Amino acid sequence: MSDENEIVRQRKEKLLRLRDEGVNPYRAEKWDRRDTLMDVRERFDRLQPEESEQATLRVAGRLMTLRRQGKATFADLMDETGRMQLYFFARQDGDEAYDFLKKWVDSGDWIGVVGHPCRTRRGELTVQVDEFTLLCKALRPLPEKWHGLTDTETRYRQRYLDLIANPDVREVFRKRAKIIASLRRTLESHGTLEVETPTLSSLAGGAAAKPFKTFHNALSLDMYLRIAPELYLKRLVAGGMGRVYEIGKNFRNEGIDTMHNPEFTMMEVYWAYADYEDMMALTEELVRNAAASVGALKIEWPSGSGAAIDLAKPFRRVSMTEIVQEKTGVDFRRLTDDEARAIAKERSLDAGPSRFAVLNAMFEAFCEDGLTTPTFVTGHPTEISPLAKRDPENPDCTHRFELFMCGHELANAFSELNDPIDQRARFEEQLAKREAGDDEAHAFDEDFLNAIETGLPPTGGLGIGIDRLVMFLTGSSSIRDVILFPTMRPKE
Repeated sequence: MSDENEIVRQRKEKLLRLRDEGVNPYRAEKWDRRDTLMDVRERFDRLQPEESEQATLRVAGRLMTLRRQGKATFADLMDETGRMQLYFFARQDGDEAYDFLKKWVDSGDWIGVVGHPCRTRRGELTVQVDEFTLLCKALRPLPEKWHGLTDTETRYRQRYLDLIANPDVREVFRKRAKIIASLRRTLESHGTLEVETPTLSSLAGGAAAKPFKTFHNALSLDMYLRIAPELYLKRLVAGGMGRVYEIGKNFRNEGIDTMHNPEFTMMEVYWAYADYEDMMALTEELVRNAAASVGALKIEWPSGSGAAIDLAKPFRRVSMTEIVQEKTGVDFRRLTDDEARAIAKERSLDAGPSRFAVLNAMFEAFCEDGLTTPTFVTGHPTEISPLAKRDPENPDCTHRFELFMCGHELANAFSELNDPIDQRARFEEQLAKREAGDDEAHAFDEDFLNAIETGLPPTGGLGIGIDRLVMFLTGSSSIRDVILFPTMRPKE
């Protein structure tokens, strides 16, 4: 039997004996906590060594450690705001409360404490316990209580243990909440309305990705988890809702690595009467405000890499053609399809038949990783941008940008295609690719065509990956570090 299983066995036996004594450690339905440990620290950090105050405190949390010393016991209490030392002592021989503590209370248990603040001779701010209540008995031991939980598989599979053992992890998710709150504040300051659109749909559109498929029994219908909310949000703009945004889950049935999780959080924004240039300005504002909300205008990603990035500086703007020429020396403005295919073969690239497909493949292979400082890459080929408006001066390209930062894509935006004839033709091109075996080609959405045939005003659209933004602003090296419950392969 493992040490942990033996501890569980012993604690279950203790629980049975405790119940035999007439005590149910799960009886409490609530406890009147009036002070967090952060509140206590802020109010009484002024106390000097061996000084105390008779203010009554009511705190609660989990006991992390217990250090018994005869008729005195020191413990560490943890709540959601931090940790603080507790001091229990026997007031006289046969003190029932102290005897209960010694006999029945273990590390990991939840307790409520009534006491008063003091500072020990060694200078540690402490709550001296006048009375306490056992709120919940822990049957399992705390994870590696002296060294923290470091096994990554256990951390991701059992996030509750990770949050108990590693306070820095809780801080990452507090920052995530602040970042999302900042995004909402910025958008709402521009009169943008938050909406919700379907997660389950009969078509998976709005991006080039492989969807998750399911079946609706009542309707006897194949359905899909959404890969993007884009087409629904543009329907709302066509319906006259002006400026809208959504923050929600997307699902893509693709690989898992440090930058990708099958279930992830996206924010999409659509503004009537705006274009991709407006979306660039909005993106800078959103990212900069989010960084400021967690004190991260200068970031280092990943943490400890030494790569400092100043988000206060204007973001660079460069076309895909220019950056490929800059990094590889190849000028795609002067190439035929045959010449581009020959270059792809020379460089062992698996690209499509056109020079535009090769351009995109060259960009992905030789440019993305080097885009450390925030960079707007513009001028994406029309054939890989089925929902973006063409550049009137160069119809082979679109008014689209992707924001790259720390060597990875963070945002995607464009002047939305609102010409229903052009949109239908592009859907037909995507349908031909799908029928040829490309399961990531865009679906043909007849109802969306009906919506823009009704009339979609000039519109700017933007999508930002929330998980990646949180990664960059917190120095986290894996997407699993910023998703509370990432997708994991089940254990055998």
